[in-house]
Amino acid sequence: MRMLLTARLDTAAANQAVSDGTMSKMVQEMTEELRPECAYFTTSAGDRCCYMVFEMKDSSQMPPVLEPFFHAGAKVDVRPVMTMDDLQTGLASLSL
Repeated sequence: MRMLLTARLDTAAANQAVSDGTMSKMVQEMTEELRPECAYFTTSAGDRCCYMVFEMKDSSQMPPVLEPFFHAGAKVDVRPVMTMDDLQTGLASLSL
């Protein structure tokens, strides 16, 4: 299932990761692990934030995917998302 991961990083922890050089490594490891179809990096509510769309085959993937973000002090949300084609397929299956 296509999922949207939103991770809002704690400012103090992210500042430390940038200063000690671990931020780049963490981002690289996460993108290698998730192989997202897209990844965006921005700000949210004054914090560093990333959005990644990736394929989750099983809910058991959640702990290994999310723990690195939690260890970095991030607030994380994961939710299913659809493309326009997915939406059109779903709407076509409605019998109203």
